[in-house]
Amino acid sequence: MRSELSNYCSFADGRVAVTGLNLDTYISTENMLPNKEGIIRSAGLPTITQTQAYQVGDVLISNIRPYFRKIWLADREGGCSNDVLVLRVNDKCNSSFLYYLLSDDNFFDYATATAKGTKMPRGDKVAIMRYEVPELPLDVQIGIADTLSSLDNRIKENKKLNHHLEQMAQAIFKSWFVDFEPTISFTEAVQVLGGGTPKTTAAEYWNGSIPFFTPKDATGLYVLTTEKNLTEVGLNNCNSRLYPENTVFVTARGTVGKLAMAGVPMAMNQSCYALIGNSGYGQHFVYHLALETVKHLKNKASGAVFDAIVTRDFESELIAAPPIESANEFEDKVKPIYEAILNNANESANLAALRDTLLPRLMSGELSVADLGGTK
Repeated sequence: MRSELSNYCSFADGRVAVTGLNLDTYISTENMLPNKEGIIRSAGLPTITQTQAYQVGDVLISNIRPYFRKIWLADREGGCSNDVLVLRVNDKCNSSFLYYLLSDDNFFDYATATAKGTKMPRGDKVAIMRYEVPELPLDVQIGIADTLSSLDNRIKENKKLNHHLEQMAQAIFKSWFVDFEPTISFTEAVQVLGGGTPKTTAAEYWNGSIPFFTPKDATGLYVLTTEKNLTEVGLNNCNSRLYPENTVFVTARGTVGKLAMAGVPMAMNQSCYALIGNSGYGQHFVYHLALETVKHLKNKASGAVFDAIVTRDFESELIAAPPIESANEFEDKVKPIYEAILNNANESANLAALRDTLLPRLMSGELSVADLGGTK
């Protein structure tokens, strides 16, 4: 049995004063992240007097360009932009179930297809409420939501753990090397290498199995998958080599100064640099050198537009130059930390893939929670 979405929820259109908001509770389309990633801290409050109110358990969806698939299950109360839809369940629906129901690609495909406008399409609220959903009893909804949220909770725990592990490694580096003398040029210790993009109109170059790193992919410490992939032929016709695991990438244009490490071998486009240690310096040592160097470059650019990094920026930066023995000792100390971070990242990627595979099958009734046995 199926019915319309309006059978489960309605739009919440209450208003609150902006003076009652703060950076942790104001939600806009800009600080919502795509693909069930949640939200980030707002950069600032809007210059308006009133905004929409949301409460714990509401499902918030960006109504601008729904193909970005931005959705959040509210864990606090606050206010949000008028470009964000606030959906509130009735007594026939569980709020976590509604969140997963609308996280499904099928919903966002529908919202995109029925959106109005071309340059900046907006979801059609009437059409959204007509979206067909399965009619399921509350206990079944709760079982599905609990199963999927158990996977998401593990992913969140891994993210928190990785943050703490990285902070631990940074503390070790700073205690050993930040005030270390003597100093040398960054490029004496680190090779700064480039990338390139093969011809985009050559179909035989794309959609292969080789990850192709661009600034868009710098979303965490380790990068395991990328938005685009190359074929072997594409790599052979590209100004990028295949960089090995633990290569440090820094974004040089677009979103400038973001750092990431290759979790698997991958190629790279021309808007980034690949950093590889010279003279026996290990890649984890290189990563921390790069963190300090980029931080210094940003501080020097304070008050100016930091819109690009070029190789001469790295050439002019002085960094700690410990003996190789000390750098290797640091490498040995932090290597288990980064191995744990990478293992957690791989586990989270596998859990996210499992969640995204289960979600449409549970919603369609192809699978039931009982079929999954020990998955919860």
